[in-house]
Amino acid sequence: MAKWTAADIPDQSGRTAVVTGANSGIGLVTARELARAGAHVILACRDEGRGRAAAQSIAAATPGSETEVLRLDLADLGSVRGFAEIVGARPDGLDVLVDNAGVMAIPRRTTADGFEMQFGTNHLGHFAVTGLLLPALLRRPAPRVVTVSSGMHRIGKIDFDDLQGERRYGRWSAYGQSKLANLLFAFELQRRADAAGVPLLSVAAHPGYAATNLQLTGPRMDGSRVAELVARASNAIFGQSDEQGALPTLYAATVPGLRGGSYVGPDGFMEQRGHPKLVGSTVGARDPETARRLWEVSGELTGVSYDFVVPARR
Repeated sequence: MAKWTAADIPDQSGRTAVVTGANSGIGLVTARELARAGAHVILACRDEGRGRAAAQSIAAATPGSETEVLRLDLADLGSVRGFAEIVGARPDGLDVLVDNAGVMAIPRRTTADGFEMQFGTNHLGHFAVTGLLLPALLRRPAPRVVTVSSGMHRIGKIDFDDLQGERRYGRWSAYGQSKLANLLFAFELQRRADAAGVPLLSVAAHPGYAATNLQLTGPRMDGSRVAELVARASNAIFGQSDEQGALPTLYAATVPGLRGGSYVGPDGFMEQRGHPKLVGSTVGARDPETARRLWEVSGELTGVSYDFVVPARR
């Protein structure tokens, strides 16, 4: 049986998608391939200049495609609200939201709102933007939210007593917590959508080991040239391309018939590389009580609540 590739993406004409972190790596490939399939793609990027360069590269690769760039800094709830106001005001609504952007294993920093950067960007920023865009999603007949997690969720633990790493901070444990939070959020979103009787599909994906700039950010923030060289070498030896790494996200975003709460990753050894397939997660990632508590805390921290009422068509 042939392996699934980007060439198998169903026609996306007439659909609108938002991809966060679409200026490079997996996000850029995801945005490009959705645009190639006919979607109007909004590149949600912290750096608008890099976003415009990404849009130009997409236009060159896929003539006639439709993209636009809007600023979104997930580490600033003011930026999140501003972005959601612009997208949410559009009468046609939103078909696909790909919560892709993130940071990995960086020295401890805080967001504009005082959250630990990895938890604040990877989880809280996406929790907020998804909730604020929910009315736009529910204006469409079959909306879908894709949350990009990581195999590193397996080392994660939600430390409700120290979510922001103020007492103890480890860059990898903080990353694992944020990626576990991504899965807890994705699965809880589906539970709540089902309970509300709305047609929203919430699924998750992880890229395996894809060689992107994500691995280089931490060493650069440390100012460690040696660590950066080690990361580059590891990417070259062990990593797959961002083209391949984007396939699970694209599969999760477009394949018909996926069940809510599905989790997609690579089919190769230890899910590090390969073509997309349904994969498993830790038992903890499926724990509804932890997910409920995290949801409530996330709502309190961000000030964002979810309204699962289908709005009237404009």
